[in-house]
Amino acid sequence: MQECILEPLRFNNLELRLAHNATDIDAAQALRYRIFYEEMGATPSPFCLEKARDVDRFDEICDHLLVVDLEKSTPAKPHVVGTYRFLRSSVARKHGGFYSESEFDLGHLKIFPGEIMELGRSCIDAAYRRRGAMQLLWRGIAAYIHIHEVQVMFGCGSIHGTDLEEHARVLSYLHHYHKAPGHLRPRALDEIYIPMKMMKRKEVDIELAQRQLPPLLKGYLRLGGYIGDGAVIDRQFNTIDVCVIVETENVTGKYIRHFSRDRKGKVAGAVATGNPVQIYS
Repeated sequence: MQECILEPLRFNNLELRLAHNATDIDAAQALRYRIFYEEMGATPSPFCLEKARDVDRFDEICDHLLVVDLEKSTPAKPHVVGTYRFLRSSVARKHGGFYSESEFDLGHLKIFPGEIMELGRSCIDAAYRRRGAMQLLWRGIAAYIHIHEVQVMFGCGSIHGTDLEEHARVLSYLHHYHKAPGHLRPRALDEIYIPMKMMKRKEVDIELAQRQLPPLLKGYLRLGGYIGDGAVIDRQFNTIDVCVIVETENVTGKYIRHFSRDRKGKVAGAVATGNPVQIYS
């Protein structure tokens, strides 16, 4: 996999950076286990339960974005409090595809002529769910897609719980108001496809549906994100999943323009040569 050079960014005691080694990834997996299994009620495999880690085969080929609390870290043990993982199409093609393909047909996305990227396994420690940690992760995403010239990012957007009636309003709202255009639209696999149109358009209380949206889904939609066709119940993770697609122009436009700047105006050259892009607060 091509090395991605991403300069660390600090905010008070927090540092944003990519995972450097197996110790870093292990710390991210430990955080994911605490959030997904212990907090949110996912069902671990015997291996994950034994190790108290959220692990799958994609961890070895993905880049892992980390938010680290420097005050609680040691050189041998980083205290990871937030994480995202990225899988670019140029890497996925060499290693058996994307994680999302277990739930969604990505045919339209996979023939997209530019670089696309799957985002997943996003979580933040409960004690750090304030604006700073999430802003750091978004800045990292913006810098990463800028470096790799990613044009479309996508992934499974999760709604906690598996009761379809409870989430009928949100699913219907996403279907009626945020469906992806046909040339980008993934579709839930036939054998697990769940229609999202559970209410008629005129029956959907838009303001209430927007308030009920999970924060991460709401963030994607604010960036002009789309939703694929159909939802999937993921009983292992105790979620209803939809496929989210974001054209990255809005992400880079907002975050790179306002938060990332080369003091000599050489950001474009740095990307072209593979040099690090510095992000300033």
